[in-house]
Order: sequence, then C-alpha cells, then structure tokens
Amino acid sequence: MMTSAVADKDALVTEIVAALRTVHDPEIPVNIYDLGLIYRIEPKDDGQVDIDMTLTAPGCPVAGEILTWVETAVRAIDGIAGVEVRLVFDPPWDSSRMSDDVKLELGLL
Repeated sequence: MMTSAVADKDALVTEIVAALRTVHDPEIPVNIYDLGLIYRIEPKDDGQVDIDMTLTAPGCPVAGEILTWVETAVRAIDGIAGVEVRLVFDPPWDSSRMSDDVKLELGLL
C-alpha cells in the first residue's frame, strides 16, 4: 500500500513531466521529456525540485535558455518552491533515449 506522501510525490512527478512536455528543443520540434533529455526528477519535501538534464549536443547554442525554460515551466506548478536544473553530459544523450512516439514522428522507426 502506498503512503499518501509517496502518492503525492508520484502525482507531483506526473505534473512536472506534463510541464516539461511544454518545453521544446528549438532544433528538433519535440518536447525535451519525450526526446529523452531529462535524466532525473527529484521532488523534495520542502517544495524544491532537482532536475538533471542533458542536451542533444554539448555545444547547443540555446543551452542557457533551455535551462531557464525548464525552470519556468516547473516553477509554475502549485506547491513548487524552487527548481534546480543541473546540466549533465554523463551518460551522453543518443537517439535511443527518445520515446517510441518521437522516433515514429521523426521517421526513425
């Protein structure tokens, strides 16, 4: 049986994922979550959310902007006190991280 804290955290992660799906990679017209750029979502009890994400390429010209877009989207959720977005490149992103829907949309399946 799930405790209400666990259920609440799961519901919050679902809301965060929905918010992340509103942020799109400017070079690939797909949201960053389904593109596989989000590696970790960790809501804390104090309303803070830690997110690890990567980019499709380390030299992405809009890297700073994407981090701001992610923070803005997640911060808009009721109950979120703060968002820390950490950019990581390990493991490196590759197309296997994309959802099947995205692969189909991009003609990769």
